Amino acid sequence: MSENEYWFCLTHHAVEGHDGCKNADRLGPYASSEEASRALEKVQERNEAWDNDPDWNDDSSGPGNGLTDGTPER
Repeated sequence: MSENEYWFCLTHHAVEGHDGCKNADRLGPYASSEEASRALEKVQERNEAWDNDPDWNDDSSGPGNGLTDGTPER
């Protein structure tokens, strides 16, 4: 673990260094404080990209893996 790593604390909504809150309560590590401060923006950008990715769209009517009702095809 590097001393030059930063995390975004989900409890305090603040950037923290190595000696911050427990890892379960934060996002990272990031290479810079600035990058860590954008953690929630990055999460939102990724979620929007995944929500709009046709390969992972649960609402698509295209070919799937047979799990339409949670039961595999036999």
